[in-house]
Amino acid sequence: MSQYIRSNIAGGTYFFTVTLANRGSTALIDHIAVLRTAYRRVQTLHPFKTIAICVLPDHIHAVWQLPEGDYDFAVRWQHIKGQFSRQLSANAQRSDSKFKKREKGIWQRRYWEHQIRDQIDLQTHVDYIHINPVKHGFVTQVKDWPYSSFQQYVERGEFPIDWGGVNTALTERFGE
Repeated sequence: MSQYIRSNIAGGTYFFTVTLANRGSTALIDHIAVLRTAYRRVQTLHPFKTIAICVLPDHIHAVWQLPEGDYDFAVRWQHIKGQFSRQLSANAQRSDSKFKKREKGIWQRRYWEHQIRDQIDLQTHVDYIHINPVKHGFVTQVKDWPYSSFQQYVERGEFPIDWGGVNTALTERFGE
């Protein structure tokens, strides 16, 4: 079995992609209230700052900043995924391995993380997170996707409301 080496920088800032096992599922937006509750509970128990987030039907992109002296993002994702999963039915088509480990088969076991290196890297990942619903064709304007931190950026004056629509340099840059 492969050994995954994760970056463990206390107080670090990280980009994540966390994905459902069934890539055709819409469970994350179908059960957005359950996900939000799980997320807030974990954030209360294991504090972290959400810099940017976008929830799509089958995956989540987020940038978190961990508190000084704390590098354990894995426990946070474990708890978010677990609390969300406990509120849903088990996947009827889960593998024997997931069944034996008492996993419901809702989430992919692993997730992607990337340690943010500098301000440019951070801005690139924040842009990627916010443009993602347009990239996947769910909306034609970033402002129209309700499961994103984009509106908070607009309210703070960091993005104009019409930022990042179809056929912009951003969608070309991120694979539209």
